[in-house]
Amino acid sequence: MDKIIDGKKISLEIKDELKEEIKTFKTKPGLVVIQIGDDSASSVYVKSKQKSATEVGINFLHIKYESDVTEDEIIAKIKELNNDSSINGIIVQLPIPKGLNEKRIINSIAPIKDVDGLTYENIGKLISNTTSLISCTPLGVMELLSRYNVEISKKHVVIVGRSNLVGKPLINLFLNEDATVTICHSKTDDLKKYTETADILVVAVGKKGLITADMVNEGTVIIDVGINKIDNKLYGDVDFEEVYNKVSLITPVPGGVGPMTVAMLLKNTITSYKIMNTSK
Repeated sequence: MDKIIDGKKISLEIKDELKEEIKTFKTKPGLVVIQIGDDSASSVYVKSKQKSATEVGINFLHIKYESDVTEDEIIAKIKELNNDSSINGIIVQLPIPKGLNEKRIINSIAPIKDVDGLTYENIGKLISNTTSLISCTPLGVMELLSRYNVEISKKHVVIVGRSNLVGKPLINLFLNEDATVTICHSKTDDLKKYTETADILVVAVGKKGLITADMVNEGTVIIDVGINKIDNKLYGDVDFEEVYNKVSLITPVPGGVGPMTVAMLLKNTITSYKIMNTSK
């Protein structure tokens, strides 16, 4: 089992570290999650965030709106939270109901409190390699690689998937670590031609078993970000059993990248808290 990158274990270690750090603070950090509508998956995610935040000592506020809420009402609430010094992190739980302008709502969050790393300002800072709050899942991927001492500089990283949440931020995170980066997506011809050249392969598509053993090289490090729920069982984008013998390290699904996303949300909240409390 020494090939497994254990995200669950690492996330617990991070939570313990944050808990100890928070004990040294004069006040508790505050995190707000705004949920709009009744998406059942969103409700599960919010509860998970609440549980983790409370465990480490972060004050958690869950603000829930009906799906017929107006955009202006949400933005007015966000502006109020922006001005509240007891709040260090604000996230809007996605997806939000159709008819609401997601980009406008998210960009009304003060960048220093944008712990999901989704505002244009934070994205721009990431691209220009300036200190910023970074989207939680990509940040979790980098944290796992760091904690497992995976060398990134001069390595060939192949990312499959170009989503705004995962693929695109990872391009810049790997470039900032001096990797050579190839990005593949749904319009890429002959995916295998690229994946088999990867030192580090990150797959974030949402297609069960997309990556098979013949598509990867011996000794590759695989980060599987995909989550596919079939018959109440979770699968990744990589055929885990098939590729296991070829790789040097691999994240399982579940228990790999998933737990890191919430851990990084908490870490971003602490980062924001420290910045807000040293700039006074």
